[in-house]
Parts: sequence; C-alpha cells; structure tokens
Amino acid sequence: MQQIFNWVDALIVGNVIGENALAGVSSISTLYNLFVTIIVGFTSGLAVLFAQQFGEGSESESSTVLASYTILLAGLFTVASILGILFSSAFLKLIDTPILLFEYAKDYLRIIMAGIPFLAVYNVYSAVLRGKGNSRVPFIAVIISSIMNAFLDFVFVVLFEFGTAGAALATVLAQIAMSTYIVKYTNRHYPELRYKFFKLRNFTEGLKKGAKYGIPPATQNSVGSVGNLVLQRFMNSFGEVTVGAITTAYRVDSVLLLPIYNLSTAISTMVAQQTGAGNRKNARKVLKLGAGLMTVMSLTLSVIIITTGKVLLSLFGLGTEAINIGDQFFRSIAVFYVVNGLAMSLKGYLEGTSDLLFSGIIGICALGVRIICSYLFAGLWGNMVIAYAEAISWVFLAVVFTIRFLARRFLK
Repeated sequence: MQQIFNWVDALIVGNVIGENALAGVSSISTLYNLFVTIIVGFTSGLAVLFAQQFGEGSESESSTVLASYTILLAGLFTVASILGILFSSAFLKLIDTPILLFEYAKDYLRIIMAGIPFLAVYNVYSAVLRGKGNSRVPFIAVIISSIMNAFLDFVFVVLFEFGTAGAALATVLAQIAMSTYIVKYTNRHYPELRYKFFKLRNFTEGLKKGAKYGIPPATQNSVGSVGNLVLQRFMNSFGEVTVGAITTAYRVDSVLLLPIYNLSTAISTMVAQQTGAGNRKNARKVLKLGAGLMTVMSLTLSVIIITTGKVLLSLFGLGTEAINIGDQFFRSIAVFYVVNGLAMSLKGYLEGTSDLLFSGIIGICALGVRIICSYLFAGLWGNMVIAYAEAISWVFLAVVFTIRFLARRFLK
C-alpha cells in the first residue's frame, strides 16, 4: 500500500500530463528510494529487536529504543530532505536525466523530499507495533493515507493543474496523515511505549541497543540504493522511451514483489519472537511454512505479471513502443520470482536469528553482481540486461543463503 502512493502519482501524471511527465517522475524514484529503503531497512532491523524483547517479556525496554530512533531518524532525514530539495537540479544532471524529462522531475523531487521525515517516524512506530504482533494498525494507517493521496492527486493534478508538483504534494500530505495516526494510536493504546521525560543517558542506551539490529540492513539498503542510482544512469543511456518503459515496469514489478519481501519480514519477526523465547524448533517451523507459502505466492505472481503485463502498463498512459519494452521486461524477469522467493525466505530466517550482518554483506555482494552483469552483458541482452542482471543476483542470493542456513544448522 505504501507503493500505491507512487502508483497513483504515476497513473494520474501519465494519463493527465503525458508520457514525458511520467518518465520524469519515474526517473527520480532511485533517489527517493535511497532514503525510503534506508528507513525501511533500519526499522526492519528494529522490528527484530522489538520482537525478541516481546518474546523475552522485556517490552519495557522497547520504549527507550522507540524514543531514541524516532528522534534520531526524524532529525537525520529532515536534514537529508533539505539537502535533497536544495541540490535537486545537481542530482538530476548527475544521473544524466534526459532534457525532455528534466523540469518534470525537478518539480516532483523538490516537494516529494519533504515527506521523508514523516515516513521515518511512521516506520519506527510500525516496527514496534509489528514486533508486538500488531500488523493491523500500520496497515490501516497506510490504507487511510492511500485513499487520501488518491483524492488529493485528483484535486491537485486534474482540477488545479499543478502538474507533477501537485502529485508530490498529495503524497507528502498523505504521509503526514499516516504518521500522525500511528503515533496517536500507539500513545493511546500502548501506554508502556510513551515517553515524556527523556535523559541523554536513556537516548544513548536506546541507540546502542538498536544499532546492532538496524545498521546492517540499513547499510545494505543504502548501498543497494546507491547501486540503483548507478543503474539508473546506465539505463538513461537507452533514451526516453526505454526510461519510461523500464521505470514504469519497475513500479509494477516492485508492487508485485512486495508480498515476497514482506512475507520475508514476517518470517524474520516470527522467528525472532521464537528465538527470544528460546524455541529454535518452532523457529524452523516458521521457515518451513513461510517457504511453502512463498513458493505458491511467487508462482502466482509470475503468472499474473506474464498474462497481464501489457494491460497494467497501458494504465499509465505509455505509448505502444514503451508498452512492448515493458512487457518484454516482465517476461524476462518473472520466471525468476520463485528463486527470489526462496532467497527471501532464508534471508528472513537468518535475520530473525540475529544474523543481520551476514545478510547485509551478502546483499551488498548481490548488488555488485547485478551491476557487473549489467555492464558486462549489455551488448548481448540490450535494454533487457537490467532484467537478466537482477535475476542473476537473485540466484546468487538463493545459493549463498542456502549454504549459510545449512552450515549454521549442521555445524553447530
């Protein structure tokens, strides 16, 4: 549902303003996702810590960690958003944004960055609630904000004709509403998580406890997003049509893959709860059931995207050539979804047992494999090299995580 924010923006921008505006909005997703993936990565690590504390029965410590990282992440990403706004033009030049897309991208980027601090607050609170077993409230918060975003997109882009800036403004206001809702709910229904007076000593203690869990996935995600910036620059060399086609295809692909990645997070959280309670046998049961569900889900998603890819792409207002390129991208990568599902199942289990550092290192290595393959095989696969390179990185992850799981289980 968080991805629906960008979907709605893209749908309205593509159909109301045009294909170049859509490509412009899509071209800055790599920078925006740099911040989003750092936040999500760090807070997914915190969710493991919160889940272990819940399993151990030491939930009172969660309040300190929650307060520390709400303050820290909100502050850091406020600074990051200001820098992103000030240097938006320089960034777009750095990644060789095509001239026809430049103004659309700049107008969108300068406003969308303002919502990053609120997204950080939402994800910290979402992590603590998921760690306690409450995934319903974060979901409700996103549902409310998604509806609000769609309504405001229509008002600002269609009625007021604010252009790409209007789409960005709608998203930022929806993110503010989402964050406000989850903070108020948590303070009202979980009094043990409230914090009023906060000493410096408590702040540093909270940072130390969370750093072990949050830094590895955040580092992996940040390096991954920087790598995506490199790949975006590489993809821009194929021209405006390919940029619009592949970035839009990635929008669809990223939403379809979210069940896989979030099931991995669910496996991680549940394994962490069982590990915190000292029940390793149940932790392995979680992996077994999760991997089975992941396989069914991955195969289903492959069928969906192969059979409906062109229809989904046409919703964004793309031309025929761009739709055909995007559909070819889907057919190239979708057959590897099941491999990605296996890799994410094992990743979730390993992270739930506190093996986050290894997971982060291997994730960075997989990015290196993807970048190297993109440049190495561009002459062979053309603009489809982006799809095949990512598929190869999934195979790499699946093999390495399998070896790690077997080694930890049988060599102990």
